[in-house]
Amino acid sequence: MRRSDSWGFFNSAALDNPRSRPAPSLRITASKENGMTDRTDLEPADLLENNRRWAEGKLAVDADYFNRLQHIQKPRYLWIGCSDSRVPANTIVGLRPGEVFVHRNIANVVPHSDLNALSVIQYAVEVLQVRHILVVGHYGCGGVKAALEGTDLGEIDNWLAHIKDVWREHYDAVMALPGAERADRLAELNVIAQVQNVARTSMVQKAWAEGRPLSVHGWIYSLADGRIRDLDVTIAGCADLHAVFRIGTDCRG
Repeated sequence: MRRSDSWGFFNSAALDNPRSRPAPSLRITASKENGMTDRTDLEPADLLENNRRWAEGKLAVDADYFNRLQHIQKPRYLWIGCSDSRVPANTIVGLRPGEVFVHRNIANVVPHSDLNALSVIQYAVEVLQVRHILVVGHYGCGGVKAALEGTDLGEIDNWLAHIKDVWREHYDAVMALPGAERADRLAELNVIAQVQNVARTSMVQKAWAEGRPLSVHGWIYSLADGRIRDLDVTIAGCADLHAVFRIGTDCRG
């Protein structure tokens, strides 16, 4: 199997020689299959024009909108999700700009050595003082599928190894399922594992040791119906952690 086949949304010919493609003209047509609008041919200039219209539309309704927004960022939530373009955090939970702080990467993984994720968590917890950290995976995740397939994808295999660690831990349970259900179950198990990883970070434990209210939740989103499901895994304090992972005397008790 080619690398591009495993990911599905990659076009190998275009990646190998992007100049070989003719420059598309703007085309926005309705899809006969699902009634959705096909916007795949939008150029960067079209996006800038969309932005101009959007900004003007906001000001027409609320002349103080951007002035207010630039001075206020007090989100109650940190969203740690997948980079998948079909899972926009604000949109699917009905929140406005400034109401959710977002970190995304392939397959919503939070390795203990990832300075990118750790920096986001620290800022969210210590500066923004969010009350809830939401680890949100989704069914049909390309990263999870790629981990299961074991195809050679190059450098990204090092990242997918974090998902394979979860698979290894639950190997028998995952493999006992029909093939079509394995990726969905591994996506759920990956969320649960990342909830635990977030809770084990020093900055989250410090917040708990200081008595600040902070909960880490595990959710999963379905592209099929647009619904988020709570996986019933919530960690809200040091007592919910195994003693091995507790840091400092205040958290160890």
